[in-house]
Amino acid sequence: MPKEQFAGADKVNTSFLKPLERRLEPIVLPRIPRWIKSQHLTMLTLVWSPLILFFSYLARGNLHWLWMVSLMICCQWVTDHYDGKLGKYRKSGLVRWGYYMDHLLDYLFLCSLIIGYAFILPEHSRYQLLFMLALFGAYEMSTFLVFATLQELKISYLKFGPTEFRLALIIINALLIRYGIAHMVDALKYVNIGAVIGLGVMMYTNHKRLWRLDMEHKSRQPRTPNTNESAAHRTIQSPPTMYELGSR
Repeated sequence: MPKEQFAGADKVNTSFLKPLERRLEPIVLPRIPRWIKSQHLTMLTLVWSPLILFFSYLARGNLHWLWMVSLMICCQWVTDHYDGKLGKYRKSGLVRWGYYMDHLLDYLFLCSLIIGYAFILPEHSRYQLLFMLALFGAYEMSTFLVFATLQELKISYLKFGPTEFRLALIIINALLIRYGIAHMVDALKYVNIGAVIGLGVMMYTNHKRLWRLDMEHKSRQPRTPNTNESAAHRTIQSPPTMYELGSR
């Protein structure tokens, strides 16, 4: 019997820029050289992330180095967006490996960005950056928990997805170069407040959906035996063991 298709191979993306990305894919994929494999594109995040840290460190003395950070963000978008698409196009078969490595390296990319901003912003703003890392980590954790329960990998929320996130970073870098870091220090707390609100909306939406599915599943279960049933026909169940309790 053939194995069922891995649900992580398909992503749910309803972001603003997704229609544009769909138009580009048939143009770009056939033109990628044959010697470039999907796993090569995935692993290139191990190049872009250290370079982001390096250029961010240089930006402490000259903010124009942030243009190079933005270039690395663009490069990471290209490799991260097309690695899975190229694998499907060429039927490489690296579905589960791609799912694991792609999302693990996405987290590494996120950490490199936030650590990079910690290099150039004042020390007192690092608590805000730490809080930001925790919030974005919560978004990723929620995504994977929903995937585990629903077998649905949704990577966009409120029309905001990975591409929009990278574009926002590039705009932020341009504003930093133009106006300096003072405005970003003030804006960090508002970014975090917005992230908290968005996380709360996402958690509430997922909570309602999962609760409804559990109640629907419960309503389809066989009814318990009548309490007036004679003791002779009752099934005596032993109390659950500590192992069974711990596994729930």
